[in-house]
Amino acid sequence: MIDNPYTVLILDDEPHIGTVLTQLFELEGIPAKASTQPQEIIKLIQPNWPGVVITDVNMPSTDGIRVMQQIMQQDADIPVILITGFGDIAMAVSAVKQGAYDFLEKPFNNEHILDVVKRALEKRTLTLENRSLKRELESQSSPGPRILGNSPGMLQMKRIIHQVLDTPADILIEGETGTGKELVARYLHDHSPRGNANFVAINCGAIPETIIESELFGAEAGAFTGADKMRVGKFEFANGGTIFLDEIESTPMALQVKLLRVLEDRKVVRLGSNKSIDLDIRVIAATKVDLKSLCDQGDFRHDLYYRLNLVTVAIPPLRERREDIPLLFLHFARVASARYHKELIALDTEHRARLSTYEWPGNVRELRNLAERYVLLGEEAAFSGAIANNDKLHSGMSLTQRVEFFERVLIEDALSHNKGSIKNTMEQLELPRKTLYDKMRKYGLERKDFINDEL
Repeated sequence: MIDNPYTVLILDDEPHIGTVLTQLFELEGIPAKASTQPQEIIKLIQPNWPGVVITDVNMPSTDGIRVMQQIMQQDADIPVILITGFGDIAMAVSAVKQGAYDFLEKPFNNEHILDVVKRALEKRTLTLENRSLKRELESQSSPGPRILGNSPGMLQMKRIIHQVLDTPADILIEGETGTGKELVARYLHDHSPRGNANFVAINCGAIPETIIESELFGAEAGAFTGADKMRVGKFEFANGGTIFLDEIESTPMALQVKLLRVLEDRKVVRLGSNKSIDLDIRVIAATKVDLKSLCDQGDFRHDLYYRLNLVTVAIPPLRERREDIPLLFLHFARVASARYHKELIALDTEHRARLSTYEWPGNVRELRNLAERYVLLGEEAAFSGAIANNDKLHSGMSLTQRVEFFERVLIEDALSHNKGSIKNTMEQLELPRKTLYDKMRKYGLERKDFINDEL
């Protein structure tokens, strides 16, 4: 059975053919949609669209070959299956050469067409998975910010991010203080087609209400007292790129109406001017609070919230992704070691345990600061204070969980010490290669995470 996101679109000028095929596929758990109008099908096709197209060859308004060519202009790897009531070997060969996945004659056998469609959907699934993997590998090896972590919450977040990287959709990032909202925004910008244009960040809560409008929208000379020259606003400066509105919840109510107009019209007017300036930008907003609750309390406009909330990226707090903590600490410590020219000494087991059981109210920012103090001041000084008084060490952990915890710590320490060398790690831990690989797979450890020191 095929997962729901994968769909079959059927184009045939005979409505009963579309009805029969739709029912056939849906009985197999495959969502399907039929139409007699070519443009209705074509407008649904976009790059990375998850599905397969079946189209009749001979139709009054067009032909299936032309429809296939239009689909392939959007995404050359979408499987297109052609069907016809007029058997023509030469046409079938020509169609396959031009990129058709298969060519079927009417009347077709239900089992045969099901088999062809399932194989086509499997091919499409593999194609999209390979594209996603390629983007992930490129993003981890290219310059710029990296999003580290393999916990379920982070994997879900990365899946959403990679689905919208190449689209112009505005995005709302939700996350507690210190979770890395600006890093995610920069990642979205740097790995998008806008990556070579400006990334403009503005903290809506850090600018006085009296000047925030001119900061965002700009102002002509003489627009207000003190405006002695023309000022380009943040929106205009970000044209062609991305504007990041951090702490969007702090935007004054009076400004929210104007902000909504800019987001909807994609035009901005400087204070003191009547001329509108066209904008080609992606807007990424971020909040550390529940905007919907603010709307219900009357402190944030519902219409602005729904405009911003087209795509939401939720960053999990560090306490909900504890399996990522050792990797993040090691990464930050390595960066600090290189920056301050200090030797990086491995943490002892007790302090590694405290990293994973502490609640981290300051999230990743707090962890990064701790890693830097550890490199600069040493272990004892870094682990004084709240983390030293953490009384939740091992609380609620069974014997099996404690054994697994310390086993993972030992393997991570060995991989870190040996800079990801499997051979040296095997020798240090006195483990066979297969056993080491099995345990690394069990704990979600990857050799590359202990080799690459770059951001």
